[in-house]
Amino acid sequence: MADLSRCLPLERSSVEAAHKLIKPYIHETPVLTCQTLNDLASAPQLPSALTGTPFEGQSPATPKINFFFKCENYQHIGAFKIRGATYALERLSKDELRNGVVTHSSGNHAQALALAARTRHVRAYIVMPTISTPSKIAATQGYGADVIFSGSTSEEREAVVEDVIKRTGATLVPPYDHPDIILGQGTMALELEAQVRELVRRDPALSVRYRGIANANGSPGAGEEENTITEDARNGDGPQHPASPTTKGTPSACIPPSQRAGHYPHLHAVLAPLGGGGMLSGIATALGPTPTLVFGAEPSFQGADDGRRGLLQRARIASVKTLTIADGLRTPLSPLTWSVVSDTRRVEGVYAVSEAQITAAMRLVFERMKVVVEPSAVVGLAVALWDEGFRRLVEERGGEAGWDVGVVLSGGNVGMEALGGLFGGGGRGPEREVGKMGRDGERVAENVAG
Repeated sequence: MADLSRCLPLERSSVEAAHKLIKPYIHETPVLTCQTLNDLASAPQLPSALTGTPFEGQSPATPKINFFFKCENYQHIGAFKIRGATYALERLSKDELRNGVVTHSSGNHAQALALAARTRHVRAYIVMPTISTPSKIAATQGYGADVIFSGSTSEEREAVVEDVIKRTGATLVPPYDHPDIILGQGTMALELEAQVRELVRRDPALSVRYRGIANANGSPGAGEEENTITEDARNGDGPQHPASPTTKGTPSACIPPSQRAGHYPHLHAVLAPLGGGGMLSGIATALGPTPTLVFGAEPSFQGADDGRRGLLQRARIASVKTLTIADGLRTPLSPLTWSVVSDTRRVEGVYAVSEAQITAAMRLVFERMKVVVEPSAVVGLAVALWDEGFRRLVEERGGEAGWDVGVVLSGGNVGMEALGGLFGGGGRGPEREVGKMGRDGERVAENVAG
């Protein structure tokens, strides 16, 4: 990888420079909104949903949340990782690229590096653990990469990578543990800011600031009433809809002239998935100088929430062994990404959600937005819908107006077999059951980078 001494500092200006460099090679993915999901997030959970949590016996929070979804599932290779991979290759010298590049990844970084290398006419060697999903393996091979399989443990993967380097002289491009990767991933936050500003300029009603100003002026929208989400919807076991949909309507005169002119201040918060931490670190770097708060979201299954637990313990957790359906998030933070994520000036907090909540969030995005995403992509939405701690934070800090929340839908690389298994069979999809063995036959998935 590029010598660290040549890397730009982890600052917003460096993200801006990275964006200029990679713009010809990436999509500016769309930002979508969904009033149904706004209504769901803005309705209190039933008291029974808090049973067994630290909030049991308390009144459920009633935050006001408007979502802005950054759809990286529409990015090249179907995920955000093309940003970091492209920038990393752009920063390498001709000598460093001469013998090709190598990485280890369960799928999305594998595809990203394969495509970025093909664009540069560089050979790519991709070490993929045997737990990788067939669709991601096929896509990586389709981009022309040489795929080499390994066991699932970090020792097995790293041994194969070292063998490739010795045999070919290829340059390592890690999935997340490098400043160039972080800066490349952070470019999505710059786009999100600008896109939300333009959306609100054209339609101020998309922002909670519009609703908050209306309420302050005593002009509630037509048909306003408190919503309660049914228990089945909250648990993902029934129809995903509010029991009492709300229609908001407010006179345009309630909008300050500066906002009508397009001077949207900023998102209140951004929620992004957290695995190895490259994306979250990049977003936090890009938004560091702004008032926007940055939060991470993780799966909790089998200890996949190493970021959240590490923050509680005030120490990085170096190993993760999990078979969460969010297969892009099966890896721990590196020392570099931990230094960003654990910095409270950059990342406000990290929350975790269950497998059932992830599946329910996927269903909501598919049924209500008509958007196909992979499990890893929806952990941020699941936090906003079901984590009572986060919801109380929004209620306390956002008050009557609430928050505008950016949610990163990080990718859409999921096969039909997996979708059928998740929603047709009520369990883990067939695709995600394939090859869940280490080299010696043990069911294990340790520190698997997405």
